[in-house]
Amino acid sequence: MVKTIRKGIAAAGLLVMAGTQTVWAALPTPVAPSTAPSAGDWIALIKGYIKDGGLVLGLAIAVLGFLWIAYLGFAKFNEARQGKAEWAEVGVLGIVGAIVLIFASYLLTEAAGII
Repeated sequence: MVKTIRKGIAAAGLLVMAGTQTVWAALPTPVAPSTAPSAGDWIALIKGYIKDGGLVLGLAIAVLGFLWIAYLGFAKFNEARQGKAEWAEVGVLGIVGAIVLIFASYLLTEAAGII
């Protein structure tokens, strides 16, 4: 019984100490968007973050397109090795895939300039 009371008093003491002690976290400063608005201009700050988010989203879409073309290329290569597809199909997929990726990169570059 005495041990239980001592544990309760110790827990209450730790709770009081934790509640009254101030905690200062060394948080990093947030990175400003690429447009670098003037201090206090919240609307421009939000627009800058939205623009940077759009650019990151476009980059993610380009990466997903590259991975999809690569997956299709490996699948078609495997089919050609097994005799289920012609080797010319692998070449056509490689050429068309490269054209699609170049065109997507061009469109994303133009969109980044417009945004």
